[in-house]
Amino acid sequence: MSGKARLILIHVLACAAFLSLPILLAPEGFGTFDLFRDNNTSRDLFGYLLTLLFFYLNYLLFIPRLYFARKYLLFFFIMLGCFALIVWLPNVVAPIRPPQRPGFGPGPPPGVLFHFAPDISHNLLRFCLAFFISMLLRTNDRWRQSQREKMSAELSFLRAQINPHFLFNTLNSIYALAIEKSDNAPEAVVRLSGMMRYITGEASRDFVPLEKELDYIRNYIELQQIRFGNTVRVEYVVEGGAQGKKISPLILIPFVENAFKYGVNPEENSDIRIAVRITEHSLALEVTNNKVHVRADREEASGLGIANTRDRLELLYPGKYALTIKEDEQQFFVLLTLHLA
Repeated sequence: MSGKARLILIHVLACAAFLSLPILLAPEGFGTFDLFRDNNTSRDLFGYLLTLLFFYLNYLLFIPRLYFARKYLLFFFIMLGCFALIVWLPNVVAPIRPPQRPGFGPGPPPGVLFHFAPDISHNLLRFCLAFFISMLLRTNDRWRQSQREKMSAELSFLRAQINPHFLFNTLNSIYALAIEKSDNAPEAVVRLSGMMRYITGEASRDFVPLEKELDYIRNYIELQQIRFGNTVRVEYVVEGGAQGKKISPLILIPFVENAFKYGVNPEENSDIRIAVRITEHSLALEVTNNKVHVRADREEASGLGIANTRDRLELLYPGKYALTIKEDEQQFFVLLTLHLA
């Protein structure tokens, strides 16, 4: 069942339960209830129905159109009018029949005129509950909407940082091939074009098919292998099926990129191991690289990719990820676990 269908079902069940209260609480009992003979219960049922109607009008119309628009005076008078209708209309539909006492005529006996007065306290309680619950729900919806808009703005800012970051690093790799006049330069350009198509076509989305993200990582690794040749040994393993699973785009590549950035030196033992393990509901990425001496420029040393990825993980996977980064004298190790969409 979809989230929208589930919400509709909850509302229908809640309305049915609310409207059943005057019938279940009828003085004569549920079994003897007669809508056409029992005026008191009929009046209560109509009052409950009006209260329910007020709840949805207030939630869907009055609060967003008047209260949030700061038309407080008009909102106040409409609330008073709604309360007056909830108190008065049930007594028009089902008039109160006061009890008769021996010795009196057909009219109400002295001392029982109060029976004609609406039960204001009972209606006031229902009205206040409907008012405050609708106000609470609508305010909560507005807060959640503002949080979604804030998160969307933050993600747009982070994505604006991602694209140039990956482009500059990959262009540096192809530039190195061009300097060496390598025959692999044309193939590297083709792989770069495929990577850029993914970035421009998919990176703007919140989630993409996992297969495309893994293909992007594979293209990046092969591009770096073209650049470094036999000076780096790379092991890339994918375990489990990616079909039907989704992931936030470019959420894994910064850890792979850092392994090549800080773990490759032609004069040292440069081993990189990348393992992706996929289960039914989760993904684990392990990246291990040897520590080598590298000369990183100021942009690379800033660690923009990792810092950016941490922020995106907090926004897109709150409470649904675990990131462990360890290092010793020989190796640098990263383990990222995600709950997949």
